[in-house]
Amino acid sequence: MSIKTISILGSTGSIGCSTLDVIEKTNNNFSNGIGDVKFEIVALTANRAHRQLIEQAKKFKPKMVVLVEKEHGDELISELKPLGIKISFGSDALIEAAQMQSDMIMAAIVGAAGLGPTIEAAKRGANILLANKECLVCAGEVFLKTAKQNGAKILPVDSEHNAIFQVLQNPNEVEKLILTASGGPFLNTNIDNLYNVTPEQAVAHPNWQMGRKISVDCASLMNKGLELIEASMLFEMPEDRIDVLIHPQSIIHSMVSYKDGSFLAQLGTPDMRIPISYCMGWPNRLQIDSPRLNLAQIRNLEFHAPDNNRFPALGLARLAMRLGGSATTILNAANEVAVNEFLNCKLPFMQIPTIVCKILDMAQGNGNIVALNDLSEVFNADEWARAKTFEELSK
Repeated sequence: MSIKTISILGSTGSIGCSTLDVIEKTNNNFSNGIGDVKFEIVALTANRAHRQLIEQAKKFKPKMVVLVEKEHGDELISELKPLGIKISFGSDALIEAAQMQSDMIMAAIVGAAGLGPTIEAAKRGANILLANKECLVCAGEVFLKTAKQNGAKILPVDSEHNAIFQVLQNPNEVEKLILTASGGPFLNTNIDNLYNVTPEQAVAHPNWQMGRKISVDCASLMNKGLELIEASMLFEMPEDRIDVLIHPQSIIHSMVSYKDGSFLAQLGTPDMRIPISYCMGWPNRLQIDSPRLNLAQIRNLEFHAPDNNRFPALGLARLAMRLGGSATTILNAANEVAVNEFLNCKLPFMQIPTIVCKILDMAQGNGNIVALNDLSEVFNADEWARAKTFEELSK
């Protein structure tokens, strides 16, 4: 019998909800004598989804809940305080939640807002189930250094990095890492028609259920560009030894090519509960009820190289990796602003990489790409890029 404690930063998002589903099923298995692991929740946090957070708290009975936007705080207090749950508000409360003692922390807050809390969790040596891209894309060296100094273990939740994590046997014998990408909803759309696509079309991913921002990134393949950066950081692999393949079926989540010509791949249905459960149970595996893979039914698995004209974001990510320092922070910030404008119907889809490219060029020309030594420098680079992107959009 083993009891593990966990805090979930971003519990109302898609990753957070999937994590709670894994916890519920695992705890039920434990109660029925099937499994030997039970999870207790220390903290749940949300940005503004107050009703969902309330229902989660009533069901899972955490020690603490955090709602960043305080507008509906009175509802939390009236419904959760009688249950003895600590209630806090604001971004500072996220730091407090991350600092609370727990065996592991699910870092699932989208965007730069997840940086500070996740680094706080690294400072106390927790196992970090990493679903927040910004920790590596924006602050990779700072984050990894903090984790190493404090003995924190980083367990990648992204299906691609989790796949590599599962099959990476000896890093010294690796020839290449190969990330797969579905190609998103516009893989076969005429390029000329991409200028007129709507947010609703962009977020309609063919295989995965995700939040709106990451769905747009998948449609542009910027998400895969960010994953290139993450893979380089996580597995200490240079940019020119990481490839991307379009794989529309999303069955092979990533591969590792070894120097003897062997390829090891992790396969599974496109269900985020699989990588989440792997991280939660590591170094063992949890019993979960995800749909099982039937290769005889699938029959065909396709692979082809990405079209750089259709997906210029991939090239921008590689450029930022080569530039180093704050370039990836700037890339991410500019993309976040541009995607938000697209989702608000203020920017055409194909203008997203155009804007990001302009900001990168501006940063390179003005000497704004610098080494990042601490979190304050990360935030400075992020703020500069956001301001310049808004300035460019206003034109």
